[in-house]
Amino acid sequence: MSTLITKTEQLKPALDDADPMPVPTDALMVTPEHFSVDYIINPHMAGNIGTVDKKKARWEWEVVRDKFRNIGITVHELPGQPGLPDMVFSANQSLPYVDTAGRKHALMSIMHSEQRKEEVAYVERWYRQNGYNIHYLDADLIPDFEGMGDAVWHFRKRLLWGGYGYRSSQLAYETISDLYGVPVVMLELIHPSFYHLDTCFCVLDTDSVLIYPKAFTSDGLELIHTAFKHVIEAPQHEAEELFACNATCPDGRNVIIQKGCKEVNKKLKKYGYAFHEVDTFEFLKSGGSVFCMKLLLW
Repeated sequence: MSTLITKTEQLKPALDDADPMPVPTDALMVTPEHFSVDYIINPHMAGNIGTVDKKKARWEWEVVRDKFRNIGITVHELPGQPGLPDMVFSANQSLPYVDTAGRKHALMSIMHSEQRKEEVAYVERWYRQNGYNIHYLDADLIPDFEGMGDAVWHFRKRLLWGGYGYRSSQLAYETISDLYGVPVVMLELIHPSFYHLDTCFCVLDTDSVLIYPKAFTSDGLELIHTAFKHVIEAPQHEAEELFACNATCPDGRNVIIQKGCKEVNKKLKKYGYAFHEVDTFEFLKSGGSVFCMKLLLW
């Protein structure tokens, strides 16, 4: 039976009762040789069609990849495909999971935009080659779900934060909660520039999160403040222009983040995090940064 959490009184018991979950050890990244801005499916793409410097994008991608390797993450590379310029944002095509017996699972996405639907099959093929159990949503009932772009695991807990409103349907989370046997905390997104949860919500560790508050409803903010002891807020410029909240913290200590997020970095330092700045400027043209460019795995 699905457990969808929408009220604060539901949340604390769910957090307390959630089974432990191991920290991801691996990441999947899609190589950027076919990355470009060819169409507009989010506000950040406007004005950027045909402007991507492919040589610079490759260099930026390799720096991000190497940052993950430097903090101990094993990176797997999946070749990008012609005609799929956004496939490089590998957080979106699936939701991986490892169960309490150590078995690996992946739920495949239903992409919201027609331009991205063909990406999913290539990621599914990689999962099958690497021993994952594959699961699907019922496309007759659920119009869209964009993987870890909207579904974010709580650090070290079998509890999921589920964003909805732009790219993922609320209905998807009923299936996910049933399938994986985990509670899902529902967060409605209300700002068009923050169309995925990973653009405005970055879990740092069990007790800390980085957010852009204006992306959420008052009910959503109450849930976030109930769950996390430390809620770090990004200012508008750093969140909207530099994608500060699209950072990632795979190990609960090291934060990989777009360069220039000075106010956020001050706060990260205050709370004892090591931050590692990278340049993802070419990818920002398409509405993605560090979190979007990788998929954390077990």
